[in-house]
Amino acid sequence: MDFFVFISEQWLLVSVLLVLIYVFAFSEQKKAGKQVSVHELTRMLNNDEALLIDLRDSKEYATGCITGAMSIPVAKLDGRIGELEKHREKKIVLVDKIGQQAAPAGRKLRLAGYDVHRLRGGMGEWLHQSLPVVTP
Repeated sequence: MDFFVFISEQWLLVSVLLVLIYVFAFSEQKKAGKQVSVHELTRMLNNDEALLIDLRDSKEYATGCITGAMSIPVAKLDGRIGELEKHREKKIVLVDKIGQQAAPAGRKLRLAGYDVHRLRGGMGEWLHQSLPVVTP
């Protein structure tokens, strides 16, 4: 009951807090790279505009991946960023299991100067759309 009284008496402070939380969440998502749909990713790969990085661990990658994906597990990204230097002119698209690990990896790569995008929904969405996978 006291909580609702506080909110009704301090509605301006609560409103400012909610706006700040929204702005913080929005800016963090933007720093991690733009999200792309499976259809946008397919177009980028077909036009050779992007390099696809699969952030899943080796076991998950071995069960099936998107054609042309480069496996760099998220835990090893820091030590392997140098491998991406020859692809600097391309967009880097990150894919993970369900889209959660790509954000921190995207922030690291954006700080390193790469044009980073993230697959919305990760491999879960790719498989849900019945799109093809290959075994490496």
